[in-house]
Amino acid sequence: MNTISLKNCQTLTFDLFDTVLDLGTSLNPWIEAFLESHKTPNQTDSRSFWNLMRHRQRIEQYQDTLLALKHSGYLETARKAFIYTARINHIEPTDTEIDKFMDGWQNLKVFPDCFPALRQLNESFNLVALSNGNKWYLEYLAKEQIKFDFFKIISVEEVGVFKPHPAVYRQAARELKVDPEKIAMVSSNSFDVMGARTCGLRGIFVNRHNLPFDETDELFQPDLIVKDFIQLGKSLLHEQ
Repeated sequence: MNTISLKNCQTLTFDLFDTVLDLGTSLNPWIEAFLESHKTPNQTDSRSFWNLMRHRQRIEQYQDTLLALKHSGYLETARKAFIYTARINHIEPTDTEIDKFMDGWQNLKVFPDCFPALRQLNESFNLVALSNGNKWYLEYLAKEQIKFDFFKIISVEEVGVFKPHPAVYRQAARELKVDPEKIAMVSSNSFDVMGARTCGLRGIFVNRHNLPFDETDELFQPDLIVKDFIQLGKSLLHEQ
């Protein structure tokens, strides 16, 4: 842990998807129902379907950004990824089935460890949502699902590219009027932490799924690795 760098932090920016919100658990019932209605020999299971879909969604986001296809939005990349994953499993989803799956994104559950940690951290830091969702969607999730009043909600929509594009983190620093080194990006995604680190922000990797951090230069490694928000709160508040 880089205690010196994190002691200077005033602001914590949080990714929401798979960091605060448990996507896999929330969407699994919708995927199971979809697969159940299309039973075939040697059919994939819901977990494998979800893992492939998440991988594909990131490809959709990268293509959106790198090919300058305009900013289609987080939910649109999820929709495209669902269709792609269904088709690679030899299923052609109907419009109704696609709509039902997308309804699940309105009912995302929060990781239980987030509630007490956010309240505790809120006493010492400005807590900001900095995520790939559209602004209206992030505001909806914060109010209706997370039920937490963030200091500010910043969407990648404001710069028209997805994380980990540097413009996202630089825009956040400008909008918050805080020096980058006084901001720590909290995320369960390696690419998000690396993106923040390349722009001078501090990085905290919440390793919820017990995965190795991406191989990268030492400069872009996280300042802190924790397994959940309980450990996050203890680590940051202990160092103050």
